[in-house]
Amino acid sequence: MIKKILIANRGEIAVRLIRACAEMNITSVAVYADADRNALHVKKADEAFCLGPEPVSGYLNAHRLVNIALASGCDAIHPGYGFLSENPLFAQICERRNIKFIGPKASVISQLGNKTHARDTMIKAGVPVTPGSTGNLKDIDEAKAVALDIGYPIMLKATSGGGGRGIRLCDNEAELINYYPRVISEATKAFGSADVFMEKCIVNPRHIEVQILADEHGNVIHLYERDCSIQRRHQKLIEIAPSPQLNDEQRHFIGDLAVKAAKAAGYSNAGTVEFLMAEDDQFYFMEVNTRLQVEHTITEQITGIDIVQEQFRIASGLPLRFTQDEIHIRGYAMEFRINAEDPKNDFLPSYGKITRYLAPGGPGVRTDAAIYTGYIIPPYYDSMCAKLIVWALQWDEVIQRSKRALKDMGVYGVKTTIPYQNAILNNEDFVSASFDTSFVEQHPELINYSVKCSQRHLALAFAAAIAAHQGM
Repeated sequence: MIKKILIANRGEIAVRLIRACAEMNITSVAVYADADRNALHVKKADEAFCLGPEPVSGYLNAHRLVNIALASGCDAIHPGYGFLSENPLFAQICERRNIKFIGPKASVISQLGNKTHARDTMIKAGVPVTPGSTGNLKDIDEAKAVALDIGYPIMLKATSGGGGRGIRLCDNEAELINYYPRVISEATKAFGSADVFMEKCIVNPRHIEVQILADEHGNVIHLYERDCSIQRRHQKLIEIAPSPQLNDEQRHFIGDLAVKAAKAAGYSNAGTVEFLMAEDDQFYFMEVNTRLQVEHTITEQITGIDIVQEQFRIASGLPLRFTQDEIHIRGYAMEFRINAEDPKNDFLPSYGKITRYLAPGGPGVRTDAAIYTGYIIPPYYDSMCAKLIVWALQWDEVIQRSKRALKDMGVYGVKTTIPYQNAILNNEDFVSASFDTSFVEQHPELINYSVKCSQRHLALAFAAAIAAHQGM
């Protein structure tokens, strides 16, 4: 077994990994920039090393991270998500310097990170993909010809893209001509590659993804699906497992597709195969995320399997502990990404000091957070500061429990998405499990509802604070 792991990340995911290390008697080593000196992951790790004054560049310096890991006696590195988690060069450096990268091999990350190569792999494996260009687009003339052939609307996508960046929807040729150079520019700046490709746009799809685990002995299983359709600007807000929109036949079908995709790519460790489900209920492969997903938590809640600990076991060379027949799901789980953002101000980031933090509890409630009372959220990183995970046996029960948990959760001093997520839970389309990726755009009234919820929540908190002060 791996004995000591460097966690090449920060925030709530670093805390999550440290907890898994503690339960498996593995020594955890944290890294941090000066801006993160007082971060929770630094306080919880067994050891911690400073990366210097630059808030971001240290987390992106693969050679330095590996040097710290070796100098501190680590035998493995976990990249978390974001930063270098899907960087094949980072994995390659780890392999070259004989330190275990907890994830798939560098060659697999490279193959699946290139969207056109990934499409080709899936086509050969018999996994359905959306109609699109054969390889990367050469120029705008080829782009216009392909769009004419497959029909508008189309999606322009950065070949090396991810995280919702480097994507543009084009409803006609004029928009294609306008957006083509922009996507190339975004792709070059964000991913260091000017390559773009084209796919037919699946109008109002449901975003369904499947969690897979694969060991280094050729065994692959799936842990069923998650519904990630509730999103804005390609960024997820609420995730659900299993999808309340799938029946058992569809559930097993898409799970088998994900296993087929993983085997075709020679995948090992944890990963996620993402699909779009069209209005006619057809599934189309979208991409493979070659890392631990933010929303892995809800799969853990419905299966009882600690995915991070399984990552550690797989990276240690151990075979999977489960067969597919032994994986069962129980109940429903939802994850709420608690972002430090202002929903009524176009979700602009809201950084600053957490004057008071109250974590919810009770049956079926889990909180993965990187914040505490007095913590100052720095302005340099992603706005997600906590994840609220709620489980219950039935769909209506998980909605009610989630309402209670969101009400119990208190994050004061900054604006958060909590009121907006509460508004979603009270929407009839959501309650009836009738939603797709256009849900947020189709319900602009949720912003006004969330403002009222926020004002009511603040009034109750203010009254409680006065009552507590008077009782002292």
